[in-house]
Amino acid sequence: MITAKDLAEWASAALVFGCGGLVGHYAAEGMSLVQWAGALTAVLGSVTVAVAVRVWPAKAEAKVRQRD
Repeated sequence: MITAKDLAEWASAALVFGCGGLVGHYAAEGMSLVQWAGALTAVLGSVTVAVAVRVWPAKAEAKVRQRD
């Protein structure tokens, strides 16, 4: 059975992969400095989402356990 957590993890991984692919494609065609800055921001943002999806639920679960 596919859970919401599994779906979120796979979707965030696909976001990182897709973002990296687009950046690589446009980098091969040539980009200006402003475009490079935007590409770097997009890649770092997608990696941040992927890390947050994997780390955040564990922290929330730990807080719930502390309250009990």
